[in-house]
Amino acid sequence: MSLKNEAQSAFEDTKNVYREYVSGMSRKRIGKEFYKDTDRLRQLYEEAISEENQSRPNHQLPGHQKFLRLFSALTQRLNPTRRLLFGLSLVAFSTHYLFSIFGIANYVIFYELLFPFAFASMLVLLFLELLEKADVKHEIDLAREIQLSLLPSTEHIKEDLEICSFANTAKEVGGDYVDLIETDKGTYKIIADVSGKGLTAALYMVRMQALVHLIIEKNHPTPKELFLELNDYVKSDVKDQTFVTACAAFFPKDEQQMTFARAGHNPPIFYSKERDATFELRTDGFALGMTSSQNLANHLQEKKFHFKPGDNVFFYTDGLTEARNSFGEEYGTERLDAILSVYGSLHATTVIKKVQTSLEGFIGDETPDDDITFTSVHRPE
Repeated sequence: MSLKNEAQSAFEDTKNVYREYVSGMSRKRIGKEFYKDTDRLRQLYEEAISEENQSRPNHQLPGHQKFLRLFSALTQRLNPTRRLLFGLSLVAFSTHYLFSIFGIANYVIFYELLFPFAFASMLVLLFLELLEKADVKHEIDLAREIQLSLLPSTEHIKEDLEICSFANTAKEVGGDYVDLIETDKGTYKIIADVSGKGLTAALYMVRMQALVHLIIEKNHPTPKELFLELNDYVKSDVKDQTFVTACAAFFPKDEQQMTFARAGHNPPIFYSKERDATFELRTDGFALGMTSSQNLANHLQEKKFHFKPGDNVFFYTDGLTEARNSFGEEYGTERLDAILSVYGSLHATTVIKKVQTSLEGFIGDETPDDDITFTSVHRPE
C-alpha cells in the first residue's frame, strides 16, 4: 500500500498557485504595461478637463476642479449601483479617518465597522469589475473566432495561380482585411487596412468584406470600379471619420496579366522572373472615405501588368513594415525587397514562410502594435 504525502502535495499546489500568479511578470513587460496604463490615464485626464464651453483654458483651472473632473470621468464608467457602493465606501473611509483624528472614535458605536465595510465594498467592486471584464473577453474571443472564419484559407493553389496569406492581429480582433474571390472570369485579390485597431476596426472590416463580395458577385467590376462603389458606402455617413486603404488585383482566366488599383495603400512588391528584378506597383489614388467618389474617380489609376510564369506579387499592410524590434527600429521595405529578390520565383508558401521567419527574428520578444497582414500571389512555371 502506498501512502500519499499530503503535505508535499499541498506545497506543490502552493507553488503552482504562486507560478500562475507571477506568470508574465517580467521587468520588461511590467514596464511596458505600466507605460500603457499611465498613458491611458493621461488621455482620460485630458478628456476630462477638456470639456466643451469652458470659460477659461485648461491651464487656468484650479487643481481641485481638475481633480473633480477626473474623478467624475472615472466614476461615470461605473453603473449606478456600483457608483453608489463606491461612494459609500469612500464616505466610510473618510469618516473612519476623521473620527480617529478628532479623537471621537470611542464615542461612536459603529466606528469599528467603518473600515471593514469600506474595504469589503472596494473588494466587491474589484471582483465585479474583473468578472465583467472576463465576460467581455469571452465575447471578444467569440468575435475573433467569427472574424477568422470569414477570412479565406491561408493557401489557395490552382493550375495557374498560387496564393498564400498570413494574418496576425495586434488585439483580439483586427482591422486588416485580406480576401480571395473566385469568379467565372478570374480571381480577385484584395487587401485593405481600416484606420484604427480593435473591435471598431474589426466591425468595419466585416462590413467591408460583405460589401466587396456583394459588389463583385453582382457587377464583376474592375479594381477601380470596385473602389469607387466602396467609396460611396464609406462616405455615406458624414459623421464617420473612418477611412480605408486598399489594394485590389484582378487576374483574368487564361491570361498572363493582372489589372491593379491602389487606394492609398502600401505599394505591393512585384517580382519579375523575366527580368529577375523587383519593383513597387505605385499607382495614384486616395484612401477610401477620404474624398468624394467623383474626386476619387479623377485621381485613382488602374493599370495592367504582365503576370507571367515565375512572377510574384507581394501585398502587405503597414503593420509589417512598421513592426519594431527592442531597439525601436522598423522592419522596413528593404528587407521585403531583399527576400523577394532571392525567393520571388519560388512558391507563394515559401515566400510567406521566409517573410514570417525574417519578421519573427527581427522583432524577437516584442509585441506588434499594429495588425500584420501579408499575402503572396505566384504564377507557377
